Amino acid sequence: MIRWIFNTRPNARPMGLGGLFKRAFVLFFAFVLLYQLWIFLHICWWIKFNPSSSAFMEDRLETIQETRPDAELKHKWVDYAKISNHLKRAVIASEDSKFSQHDGFDWEGIEKAYEKNLKKGKIVAGGSTISQQLAKNLFLSSKRTPWRKAEEAVITVMLEKMLTKRRILEIYLNVIEWGNGIFGAEAAARHYFKTSAGGLGKTQAAKLAAMIPNPRFYDKHRSTRYLNRRTATIQARMRFAEIP
Repeated sequence: MIRWIFNTRPNARPMGLGGLFKRAFVLFFAFVLLYQLWIFLHICWWIKFNPSSSAFMEDRLETIQETRPDAELKHKWVDYAKISNHLKRAVIASEDSKFSQHDGFDWEGIEKAYEKNLKKGKIVAGGSTISQQLAKNLFLSSKRTPWRKAEEAVITVMLEKMLTKRRILEIYLNVIEWGNGIFGAEAAARHYFKTSAGGLGKTQAAKLAAMIPNPRFYDKHRSTRYLNRRTATIQARMRFAEIP
């Protein structure tokens, strides 16, 4: 009787390596699902409400505060209607000319970037759309991991399915980096041109768009030959840009 109470499974065997692996896989799968749900709920919230920060903003603040503990980011949300159409056109012309047509991925652009990088033997061009860049900025850290691109793709699909193009562009223009500790169109317009996001002219908007690939560098070097050339190119393309 005593033996029956304390040993209800006399023939039970310790869990083998296969069982442990299976349990670990189930736990990992459950974690991934919960993480995707967490992202999904955030995007649902942002259909109506504005994000106050992003993963990239938090990373940058942490880095800046390593040398300046009391530092704060310069960031102020501004609604879509209060952002200059010149800036919207400039950013689309510079970063994603097919923004209004694609479903989150510019496959032709990705192929061209791959061929260019292959020819140069190093990464000199990217094929990321505005939606992909937003996915990365909102949720992913600056650290490169093997699954980063896959996660970016999943988030991009969620953004495209749940938000309008107008909302995607609105959030993008409010959270991207535009200098050392400078985030969003309003802070950038104030920092570089002493005006509001709605007051930006064509040349100013084109210059801000030209800074996007390397904003901290251009924060310190605002009149390089390449930046001026790139600004002129973007300005010439702006009239062809379709904004939502």
